[in-house]
Amino acid sequence: MVLRKHELEAKLKADSQLISDGVLRNEHPLDLSEPFNEFLQACRRGDLKHCQELITAGVNINGKDQYDYTPLIIASLCGHYELVELLLESGALADPDSFERERAVYNALNNKIRNLLLSYDYSKAADPLQQWSSHITSLLVRDVPKTSDIALSSAADSFQLHKFLLSARSPYFRKKFADAPATATWKLPHAIPVEAFRVVLRYLYLGDLPRDFVGPQSTVSEADVFKGIDKLCKQLEIDQLWEAILSINDRRLARQRQQDEVERAQLQVEGFFRDTVLKYKMVVDSRKANDVKWPHDNAIFANCILRADEHEDEEEDAEPVIGFNGIPIGAGESTASPNGNKKARQSTLYPAHKAFLIRSPYFATMFASDFMEARDAEHLHIIKVDCPPEVLEVILTFLYTEKADCPLEFALDLLYASDMLLLDKLKTKAAVAISTLGSGTQNALVDRTHFNDGHEGQESEVEVEPINVYDVIHAAWDLKVQRLEEFAARYLASRLEDYIDEEEFAALIQESASRIKERQETDTIELLDDIRYYLSERFRLRFEGDGLEEMLDEEGEIKAEAVEGLAAAENGTTAEANGGEEKVQASEGGLGEGGGGTVRTLDGKLVEDEFDSDAVNYQILLQKIDTMLDRLKLDA
Repeated sequence: MVLRKHELEAKLKADSQLISDGVLRNEHPLDLSEPFNEFLQACRRGDLKHCQELITAGVNINGKDQYDYTPLIIASLCGHYELVELLLESGALADPDSFERERAVYNALNNKIRNLLLSYDYSKAADPLQQWSSHITSLLVRDVPKTSDIALSSAADSFQLHKFLLSARSPYFRKKFADAPATATWKLPHAIPVEAFRVVLRYLYLGDLPRDFVGPQSTVSEADVFKGIDKLCKQLEIDQLWEAILSINDRRLARQRQQDEVERAQLQVEGFFRDTVLKYKMVVDSRKANDVKWPHDNAIFANCILRADEHEDEEEDAEPVIGFNGIPIGAGESTASPNGNKKARQSTLYPAHKAFLIRSPYFATMFASDFMEARDAEHLHIIKVDCPPEVLEVILTFLYTEKADCPLEFALDLLYASDMLLLDKLKTKAAVAISTLGSGTQNALVDRTHFNDGHEGQESEVEVEPINVYDVIHAAWDLKVQRLEEFAARYLASRLEDYIDEEEFAALIQESASRIKERQETDTIELLDDIRYYLSERFRLRFEGDGLEEMLDEEGEIKAEAVEGLAAAENGTTAEANGGEEKVQASEGGLGEGGGGTVRTLDGKLVEDEFDSDAVNYQILLQKIDTMLDRLKLDA
């Protein structure tokens, strides 16, 4: 429900007072830094690629400028739907009762963005670590699969806990388990009530603190419980627990303190993850990987090992390094051994903890069923994951810390691996990495029709493709990722002149047509329809302000006769009917083959400017599509 104006003003004033008093944290602080200003400019342009890069670099996504504009409000105001979606998925705050959310909804350029803001799951947007913290809390009561490795017990109760998490959260436990990693049980002192331990453990496992610390059946007083909590806070070195207890009755302050604690816990777990899992990873010969023996009672509390092998193509010999005299002097990272044989394939082994691995339903099922990996063994089981080591490291980092920064070169591997492990959130992150860093938006694309055409004395600009679009579209089809299907169509449309003559492109269109079972002549080709739509969008931008409305048909695409007229006019020709035949004559002052144009079209002719070139190029590309369809004997 949208708040009325006077209610919003009153709420904003009350929140401002609490922030100035230091009670509440300012969730939208003023940010005048250069990176944030650069981020706002990218939001105005709708530059997905640059926005994703700045978000990954750690820019404050919820800051505001001197005019009280946040990135979300600017993206909404400028009509960039995909950017609004990216900001929400990346943690932009949009609580239903917040002033910033109301501004974003009110200023939305169109209903598509407005509906996205109104329907989005704000709890996830406001707390991106919610799933991670909820999983940790669930470990306190989760019995299947068994992941605990230490039992704390008293005369009245017992707790099945995890050394890794306790060591990450409490300096006391880290020292204790470092000295005695094989410890399996711990007797609770009788002097401290078990109710106090229960409160402290819920805090360490990121659970909500109870309002009543003493139950109706308890034989101890609330004062004794508080004394016990005080002793445990000092012993375990967790001073922030008292702040959480004191804010229980203030809902918003309690939520803020809880969010702060979850963020602190994430940093603690991340640090311990890097000091254990990543620090003790091993690179071994793949033929000997399964011979590695790792005891159960190890110093980093690992209870299984994950294995990832190098890709086969990484075994090829490296090219030699050429010296100044042109003579090969060696090889960079050669895979050949001194005797001339290829270097053996390498595998990377990561010691891991089931308590975090079971965030993946794949591993949860494996460890809860009667698979070999769930059975007791003399040494830790080695579990092979079908992905490169770099991708497995991204997956482990996500499972342990909720963070996932994947280079574009491994994004497709991450997409397939996260689909196999049933990690939908990580799968979405991989798709976002491809569709943004892969230059999928029009803002990030290079318009290749206007490259320098290689005149004498001038070098032609060459762009290196950041990703294989054929692999992307097949992944989108295999894994049913709509975002990537749209990205691939935009990508191909923006570079159609580079792909339209390739046999692989024709085969892709043929495959898209064959995806419709029992295809009829009246059926369309989905991929080709999308490419035509984005191709029209690509050239439509050039025609804005030049009679665009008259050029468009009912579906918003450029009329064929309009394009033909533009092309004919710019080639200096007029069509005249003479006895049923068309006679083309050069108009006075027109451009011929040797005309004085400055921009070259795709068929090599010179025209006056880029607008003229676009009119011709659009028609050429449409004709090429029709020619390809005729050759493939497809109707679309």
